[in-house]
Amino acid sequence: MGRILLLDDEPDMLENCRRILARSGHECIATTDPAKATEILESKLPDLMITDLRMPDADGLEMMRRAHVLDPARPVIMLTAFATIESAVAAVKAGAFDYLAKPFTMDQLTLAVERALAQRNLMIENRNLRDQLHGVYGFDNIIGGSQSISRVLEMVRKAARSEANILVLGESGTGKELIARAVHANSPRAAGAFVPVDCAALPETLLESELFGHERGAFTGAVASKAGLLEIAGGGTVFLDEIGEMPVGLQAKLLRAIQERDIRRVGGTQQIKIDVRIVSATNRDLRTLIAEGRFREDLFYRIDVIEIPLPPLRDRQGDVALLAQRFLEKFRNQGERTLRGFDPAAIEALEKYHWPGNVRELHNVIERACALAEGALLGISDLPEYIRAFEPSHQAPAQSGAAPSPPGADLSFKEAKARWVEELEAKYLTAILDRYRGNVSQAARAAGVDRTTFHRLLNKHRIR
Repeated sequence: MGRILLLDDEPDMLENCRRILARSGHECIATTDPAKATEILESKLPDLMITDLRMPDADGLEMMRRAHVLDPARPVIMLTAFATIESAVAAVKAGAFDYLAKPFTMDQLTLAVERALAQRNLMIENRNLRDQLHGVYGFDNIIGGSQSISRVLEMVRKAARSEANILVLGESGTGKELIARAVHANSPRAAGAFVPVDCAALPETLLESELFGHERGAFTGAVASKAGLLEIAGGGTVFLDEIGEMPVGLQAKLLRAIQERDIRRVGGTQQIKIDVRIVSATNRDLRTLIAEGRFREDLFYRIDVIEIPLPPLRDRQGDVALLAQRFLEKFRNQGERTLRGFDPAAIEALEKYHWPGNVRELHNVIERACALAEGALLGISDLPEYIRAFEPSHQAPAQSGAAPSPPGADLSFKEAKARWVEELEAKYLTAILDRYRGNVSQAARAAGVDRTTFHRLLNKHRIR
């Protein structure tokens, strides 16, 4: 149901329209005075305006322009007794949603109103979604004041407004997907879908089916046809995370899809047009992989039109404190208490640490500290032992299995043992993930445990 402004110089026409639309539950405000109609537009904020195209004291097109200045999402339906092609084209070109020639039927009026209100609801929903996207993935949400991150944001601003494919480079945990989402949310494709694909998580056959889709019977278990993500994301952005892990055979098919802008489903014969922007990310050196024959050089130049390198957290001077404060605000409400801030010694320890897991590791450390802290301030004793004991001169990346320093003697043996084991597990998991560049399958295999157990340990220590 909607609030509708009716404007016509014929009182009988107004009354008939009001009576028809009121039966459908709409609230109608009718007037023959254009000046009064302008007041209603400003004060009553109608969802829809229905106006005569030609009136003695006003022009319907001018009234429509006033309505759209106040609310661009407000649809306008034109009424006229002069049913000419020229006036219809002029009204639609000027922004009219629909055009009804007098006399019109009750069904024609109600259908036009239903369609107009449905379009308004859709426009408002899309506008709200875009606002939410800018709030969550806008540039203000990317925290940092260092020169290195400022250069990244400037590059993202420029890249977002283009249609060029983008390659985001950076160590594991530096926020490559956040940058990809910021590019999408601030691009002309923001109203479309953002579809992330983890190229390292799926075997080749399954990854091919996910990207390109498949036809019924293409392989065992393909009981129905399925559209691929490149097809589903039409009008939007596809984010290919860890593209350096994509099998060489599949790279050739992706190259053709990017070049020709069409795909063919697995087991299919029909060419399907696609309209997507490709944003890729990797923590690998693709030029080295090209030299080793593990990545196609022609695909590299297709995805690397604009290259955005992300600095590791250790190279972002002053950003650790800013990020830690943001994460504290996120996790500060724990149970019946609220953390007010950081003890200066805790900030000093955080800034001194070398963060091999980058922003992701800092996020996990602050979440853990907020959960365990007992005072009003998050102190150095709330941080993991390996951060408290870290010395800047020992900045080599942690090795798998390296033990943390023993906890203080203020704990009982049982408590000290439990904390030591916990910190050992967390440090080992972080180190082995860093060694295998975030590849969970490889890390689990190297650790000698199955993926399920490995994921359980990651969840236990809040390592994402």
